[in-house]
Amino acid sequence: MKWEDFRQSDNVEDRRGDGGGGFGLPGGGGGLGIGTMIVLGILGYALGIDPRLLISGAEMVSGARPGYVEQAPRQSKAVPPTDQMGRFVSAVVAQTEDVWSEILPAQTGTKYVPPRLVMFDGQTQSACGRAQSAMGPFYCPLDQRIYLDTSFFNDMRKRLGGGGEFAYAYVIAHEVGHHVENLLGVLQRAQRIQQQSGKVEANRISVRVELMADCFAGVWAANAERKWRILENGDIERAIATAQAIGDDRLQQSARGSIVPDSFTHGSSAQRVEWLQRGLKSGRIESCNTFASTNNARY
Repeated sequence: MKWEDFRQSDNVEDRRGDGGGGFGLPGGGGGLGIGTMIVLGILGYALGIDPRLLISGAEMVSGARPGYVEQAPRQSKAVPPTDQMGRFVSAVVAQTEDVWSEILPAQTGTKYVPPRLVMFDGQTQSACGRAQSAMGPFYCPLDQRIYLDTSFFNDMRKRLGGGGEFAYAYVIAHEVGHHVENLLGVLQRAQRIQQQSGKVEANRISVRVELMADCFAGVWAANAERKWRILENGDIERAIATAQAIGDDRLQQSARGSIVPDSFTHGSSAQRVEWLQRGLKSGRIESCNTFASTNNARY
C-alpha cells in the first residue's frame, strides 16, 4: 500500500508512552494484544460472557459503562508522530478524511466531520470507559474517537495471518466506518432497536452494524484507489485474509471448538469478506445497506 508521500492527519492523538510498550512496523511489541484477546474470548465463551467485551473490535455502540465517571479530556502531544507506525496511521487517517469529506456529502448530502484517532499502548481512558489492548480497536460514539493500540497489528500478523499495511488500513477504515454510521444516524437507530429486542435479535443488529462498517471500509478503499492508486500487488488478498480471520465463526471455532451463529456479533468470515468486497467493487455508500433484507420496519 502506498502511503509514505501522503499528508499527515491533524486528528491523531498520540498517548503512547503513558504505559505499555512501543511498536515498530512491522516488528516490535507491547500491550496485551490478540493473544490475550483469544484467551479472554475462550473464557468468555466458556463462562457465557458477551464476547463483544473481550475480543477484537468490541465497538461500544451501547454508550458509557455503568458507574463510569467521565474524567477531564486528555491533552494530545503537540508534536505529530514521527515513528514509522505513527506516520502510517496518521497517513491512513488523512486518506479517510479526504475520501469521506468528498463522497459523504456527494452521495448522501451529509457533511463529513472527521473523528479523532487515539493511539495508546496498554490502556487509556475514553468517554465509553477504559480502553484496553485486549478489547481491540474500537470507536466510541460518545467522544467520536477511535481507540487503537497498534500492538494489535503486530498480533494480526503473528497470530491471525492478517498482516500487511493495507490490512492494517482496513482495520482503521472499519472503525472510521462506524463514525460514518454515527454521522448518518445508523448507530442511534440500531441501538434503539437493540434496546427493544431480545438477545438474539440484538446480536443480529450488531452483525449488520459491523458488516456495514466493513463495507464502508471497502468504499473508502475503492475511492482512494481511484483517486491516488494506493493499492499494490497482494493488498486486496491480505485484507480479505484479515476479514476471514476475524469472522465470528473462525474465532468461535478457535476458542471453543464449535460455532453458535445466534451469538455472532460481527458476522461470519464469509459475510465479512462479502461486504468488504461489495464496498470495494461499488465505491458507493448505498451498496452497504446491510439492513435492506430485514423485515424490521422500525429501522
